[in-house]
Amino acid sequence: MEEKINSVIEKVKESSTINSENKEAIMLKLEEWREEEEAISDVTNHFEQFWLDMEPIFAELGWV
Repeated sequence: MEEKINSVIEKVKESSTINSENKEAIMLKLEEWREEEEAISDVTNHFEQFWLDMEPIFAELGWV
C-alpha cells in the first residue's frame, strides 16, 4: 500500500494540471495516509463520492 501511495505522490508532484495550492493540500493528505492501513480505500471512497457529485453535471454537459 505504501508503494501505491508513493506512486501517487510522484504523479502529483510531476503534474502540471494541479495548481500549487491544491498540490500542497493533496500532498499533506497523502503523507498522512501513507501511514494508515486503510489509506487506499479512503482514496477510493473520496473519488467515488466525487464522481457521484459530478456525474450529473457531466451528463448535463453531454460528457457522459
